[in-house]
Amino acid sequence: MSWSFETDQDFEDQLEWIDEFTTKEIEPLDLVFRDPGDPWDPNSPAAKAMEPLRQIVRQKKLWACHLGPELGGEGYGQVKLGLMNEILGRSRFGPSVFGCQAPDSGNAEILAHFGTSEQKQTYLTPLLDGKIASCYSMTEPQAGSDPAEFTCIAKKDGNDWIINGEKWFASHARFSEFLLVMVVTNPERPIHEGASILLVEKNNPGLEIIRNSAVGPYVEQGDGVHAYLRFTNCRVPAANLLGEEGKGFLVAQTRLGGGRVHHAMRSVGVLKKAMDMMCERALSRNTKGEPLASKQLTQEKIADSYTQILQYRLHVLYTAWLIDKHKEYNREVRKEIAAIKAATPKVLQDVIYRAMHIHGSLGMSDETPLMTMWANIPELGVVDGPSEVHKVTVARAVLRNYSAAPGLFPTYHTPELRQLAEQKYGHYLK
Repeated sequence: MSWSFETDQDFEDQLEWIDEFTTKEIEPLDLVFRDPGDPWDPNSPAAKAMEPLRQIVRQKKLWACHLGPELGGEGYGQVKLGLMNEILGRSRFGPSVFGCQAPDSGNAEILAHFGTSEQKQTYLTPLLDGKIASCYSMTEPQAGSDPAEFTCIAKKDGNDWIINGEKWFASHARFSEFLLVMVVTNPERPIHEGASILLVEKNNPGLEIIRNSAVGPYVEQGDGVHAYLRFTNCRVPAANLLGEEGKGFLVAQTRLGGGRVHHAMRSVGVLKKAMDMMCERALSRNTKGEPLASKQLTQEKIADSYTQILQYRLHVLYTAWLIDKHKEYNREVRKEIAAIKAATPKVLQDVIYRAMHIHGSLGMSDETPLMTMWANIPELGVVDGPSEVHKVTVARAVLRNYSAAPGLFPTYHTPELRQLAEQKYGHYLK
């Protein structure tokens, strides 16, 4: 087995260009367009500002690189995508400028695999061009992301499905042209065999947005982008079933694995940005006659942060490498995806808090990006499944490689091992 931590020179040159482009052209967007939906809403003023940047990205052949050439992308593997997202994660506009923003990127993959020709023409093409937005609606208010508690149901009625129930935190539903909705289609079966994904058009009279929540406190409550939805006799054609009936979670896997890696690498970008601010502030601020950087407790914070970020980054890239190697989400790949997903909020919490603390009151104010970073941490602990669920997945996968001790004492019980060792080497003592 060969190991390499090098990136080929051509792609390294692309990463350098992406880094400079993000710094000069994309990160300033964060300071001007501050509404919750700006990076994703095709009708926002920010969309007009992004369009010339998107044209440059297309010319560089870096648009929607997660998709294959048949869909207008470059078909990059997860390692390359991860290295790109590490840079793009510094700005909430970064993924949108490069055509790899969630949930549109994952929804495009589902439509590409399971959509009809008409659906691809109506929704996939403009979605890939960044002309429209989409929504992935799974969680429910009484259940969160626990599928066993889902109650939003769809029943077959002739050539239609009729949906009744509620969904919660359906991101971007307010400005999406369509929603991919996880519904129970066979309550008699276990949920992973009885749930399906239906495409619901935005103007369907059976779809109601009760309110739109934002992450954290916002000036106008109800003006966020995470919708509370109600479906009342919402009728959709049978052709809007994506994949086979009862295979909704299998269809969803098309979008979840790679998306979690991208979330993680974007988090690396956030972590590095926090680290940069921490180090600059430590060198700039004096107290007790010397820079903060000279204080041992500050040095400890910097050293701990550097180590955590590097460990986390390498774990994420290793997971991306596994996906590229196996080309499928086997048990080993799923274990590592779950592990990095569970690690994300903790490393963000540790590093960003240290950066805030070194900044003092300035770090708690709205005059640095740190409080915004801080407010987003809880969201990353629950999106794509809560951390606790992923930890259970990891633990179960790890435990499969072990067996219980066959006897009364463990296999590493020293007295028994010493007796065996003496039988093998004890004669040298005589």
